[in-house]
Amino acid sequence: MLRPFIYCLVILFLVAKPTTKANGAGQEDLLPMPQVGEDGLHTQDWFHESFLDLSEDLQEAQEQGKRLVIFWEQRGCPYCKRAHEINFRIPTMVQYIKKNFMVLQLNLWGDREVTDFDGEKLSEKKLAEKYAILFTPTLQFFPENLEKVAGQKGSDAEVVRIPGYFKPFHFFFLFHYAFDKGYEKQPSFQRWLSNIGNELDERGVEYDLDADALPKDLPKKYL
Repeated sequence: MLRPFIYCLVILFLVAKPTTKANGAGQEDLLPMPQVGEDGLHTQDWFHESFLDLSEDLQEAQEQGKRLVIFWEQRGCPYCKRAHEINFRIPTMVQYIKKNFMVLQLNLWGDREVTDFDGEKLSEKKLAEKYAILFTPTLQFFPENLEKVAGQKGSDAEVVRIPGYFKPFHFFFLFHYAFDKGYEKQPSFQRWLSNIGNELDERGVEYDLDADALPKDLPKKYL
């Protein structure tokens, strides 16, 4: 099996240096800068503390009315760092994700033992190979219940995969796309997102796809 290469992929745009306040007048103050753990990965106190049995994690997420997402990272990944220092410091972003998702952080080169949905036990790095995770960050979103997973390995059960970094606007609506099951009607996230853009245009909401902040006047249904 092809071993994953140490790649960190950026999607869409390069990112400006993080500041203490989001771009744009009247934008919300940012959350504190994250810490880095002994494994070299950034930490978030709201990430899921798991026994690393994916079926148990998905069942727990379902019981809480949430969806399970794996966030693959590795030491020294500059765009994992961007995700933590920009995206995960926006309060509106974090509040929505915490409310609707259980986020499991896995290490592309990690040695912790993980039990896949199909029952196989293997290290994080072997699981990454099994799932063909080649870039960090990579996000894998899974169905809302174990019945839809049906004992498959995670890479077959996933409903959305994003290999690379998204700026805040795309990143925020990616989680909406997964939670609202937008993929069922529109397999293309970009096409689905264009409809969101049309709606915001009609409402007169100003937004900048290249900004390190979310629009300040988002409709309440997205918050």
